[in-house]
Amino acid sequence: MSPEPSDVDVDVAGALPPTWTMAASAFNWTPEVIRAERTAPDIAAGIVIGGIASTIELEPGQLWRSFPVSADAEVDALRRVLDSAGGSVSIVGASLDDWTGGRQRRSEEERLAFLLPQLRAAHRVGATGVRLPIGQAGEALLRRLLPTLHELDLVLYEEIQGQQAPESAPTAAAIDVIARIDDPGVRLLVDLSMLMPALPITYLDELAHAGLPPELLARLLDEWRDPATTGAVVGLLRSGGVPPAIQTLYMNLLVRFGRSRAADLRGILPLVGAFHLKFWDLDNADLRVSAPIRDLGALLAGSDFAGTLCSEWGGHEWLDADAADMTRRHLAVAHTALAEGVAATSQRGQRMAQRES
Repeated sequence: MSPEPSDVDVDVAGALPPTWTMAASAFNWTPEVIRAERTAPDIAAGIVIGGIASTIELEPGQLWRSFPVSADAEVDALRRVLDSAGGSVSIVGASLDDWTGGRQRRSEEERLAFLLPQLRAAHRVGATGVRLPIGQAGEALLRRLLPTLHELDLVLYEEIQGQQAPESAPTAAAIDVIARIDDPGVRLLVDLSMLMPALPITYLDELAHAGLPPELLARLLDEWRDPATTGAVVGLLRSGGVPPAIQTLYMNLLVRFGRSRAADLRGILPLVGAFHLKFWDLDNADLRVSAPIRDLGALLAGSDFAGTLCSEWGGHEWLDADAADMTRRHLAVAHTALAEGVAATSQRGQRMAQRES
């Protein structure tokens, strides 16, 4: 298996519903932000200026030195550049640090005070929403944030990803909170790392090169969605047999890579306002990159979904590649796959109508 991404079909075909907005995340450029050869705001603006995407997601923790109380001058400078380039911001990644510098847990008042400047900065940069991990805020804080969200015309998205399947107890409880609040100002964001029919080829290469036991590697390659595979993954971890060089990377198997299917999202779709089209590499062997996106397109085609579908690259953790090239190519693949899903749903509907007539 080659560690380099293979060529993929990047022909964009088929129209998507006008309420679906394709976007790109500045998170994809994390390695470049770390190298600091350009400033983080220049990198973010370059996504729009370079014609990769006109709608972008931002990560303020990487973007503004003044974060979490972002200085107006920093926010306004980026807003001016994006406006002049015809770009816009969809969602801003928020942060809720529940602990003070003295390692004391913040009170509810302090947690509210920590978030409010981030909401105002998101509004100032022109964003339509902010994002937090699922369940972190809690119902009481979400309800307290609602007046500000309404005032600033923002949506707070709680993100589910990886192995946070909708039916798992903690995730289901947090989703119930959003349903109970029943306000368009609080919605779910679904990351497609939940819908992985197979593991990324380049990730498996990294495990192989580090000396992962061949029997587990074979299981990860061929039986990722078998629930018993989790037991094998945990067993090696507990035995101390994970090669030291990939200890952190190995944990993706227990957290960041999921086994759900698109159909598992059907029950929560009314609460979903955005998607991360998470990808790790562009090796589309067995359609492992495009199939989950196609399945999502088919599912959404029968719904009232209106929101962003954002390309988010997680593979820069192990893959040395150009973020602009990877993102541009992934957006093309995603557009085609979504369009194929929409077309498949339309064709099924036509066949059903013909049978009934």
